[in-house]
Amino acid sequence: MFDSNYKFTVVERFLKYVKYETTSDEESKTFPSDPKQLELSKALVEELKGIGMKNVEMDEHGYVVAELSSNTTKKVPVIGFISHVDTSPAVSGKDVNPVIHKNYNGGDIVLPADGAKVIDAAGNPELKDMIGLDIITTDGTTLLGADDKAGIAEITDAMNYLITHPEIKHGTIKVCFTPDEEVGRGTEKFDVKKFGARYAYTIDGSTRGEVETETFSADAVVLKFNGKNVHPGYAKGKMINAAKIAARFLEMLPKDSLSPETTEKREGYVHPTSISGNETQTIIKFIIRDFEAEKLKVYEKFLKELVDKTVEQFPGSSAEFEVIEQYRNMKYILDKYPEVEAYAVESLNKLGIAPIRSSIRGGTDGSRLSYMGLPTPNLFAGGHNFHAYTEYVCIQDMEASVKNIVTLAQIWEEKS
Repeated sequence: MFDSNYKFTVVERFLKYVKYETTSDEESKTFPSDPKQLELSKALVEELKGIGMKNVEMDEHGYVVAELSSNTTKKVPVIGFISHVDTSPAVSGKDVNPVIHKNYNGGDIVLPADGAKVIDAAGNPELKDMIGLDIITTDGTTLLGADDKAGIAEITDAMNYLITHPEIKHGTIKVCFTPDEEVGRGTEKFDVKKFGARYAYTIDGSTRGEVETETFSADAVVLKFNGKNVHPGYAKGKMINAAKIAARFLEMLPKDSLSPETTEKREGYVHPTSISGNETQTIIKFIIRDFEAEKLKVYEKFLKELVDKTVEQFPGSSAEFEVIEQYRNMKYILDKYPEVEAYAVESLNKLGIAPIRSSIRGGTDGSRLSYMGLPTPNLFAGGHNFHAYTEYVCIQDMEASVKNIVTLAQIWEEKS
């Protein structure tokens, strides 16, 4: 039973964390991609030490790790809780001004610094479950950073609760706060063996009750269309414009299927993310996604055949086709360890929270970690509208996440 007199620290911590600018940089070759992330990481080291965590350190790559020692005589598997410090480069994370909307009474939420930015109730149906609760938004000029500073605050508050309530039995718990998750590099330097957990959970989901054990499988595809450049004043019958070849290729893509804007649920897609170049060479970058890894080969074959058809229309041109493996559906691994999901569901049931088993139409650090030997599903942190000016999080959902982490630690001890 969670102590009803406990004074949560999660909101106080969260409001402090979002003031740090921690935007990652997808063009950077350094790690972390932007050193500003390290400022929050350094502060988190001191916070974790301050609440009594042991073996707290930030390594040379910017990973913050800490340990809460076991207080039981049982042999309990070491579990970990993981969140990321960086925020998406899609929207500015500088000078974040969070706004608390107390006792939300329904309807649209107009962001005060920019009346054109509105969290509309019709487009955010989960708001109907938050009437009477307290919601944190931005002022409309930046993102909020609930992805994933909410998760960091929740993990830290949960550890604080366990330390101040030693009567709650638990095994050894590891904590890690990572950089660069938003640019797909959060596990690049992660040392699973050194971390020392047998199982872990990322606290990086959305709606209260989510237990996510399945992600897309993902590859990247890089297409290079090669033309022939000639001075435009003398180009008749000679120039082969690579930019036009690329444009023809994009025009030949399906209009009503196989794209993010035309798919949902378990449907996969092929998605051009960038185009750059000139008459000589134009490069199109794609991501391809599906829950079934085998379908990625189908999509790759489809794109390759479309490339060939396009090049045939421009005699003298050529193309290069490269596939880069990114990550695979973590369900293939997690199915081998059913207790990891089962205990998460049991924790929610104990708290009276309806479990929502959902699949992520995207990736998570847990995907890579699971294949690196650390089975890691994703649990809710409470945030919504990630990567947008309209991002928000419900305070009561953050507190529910704290309770869930504490209860989950208890269950692992009880079941051992």
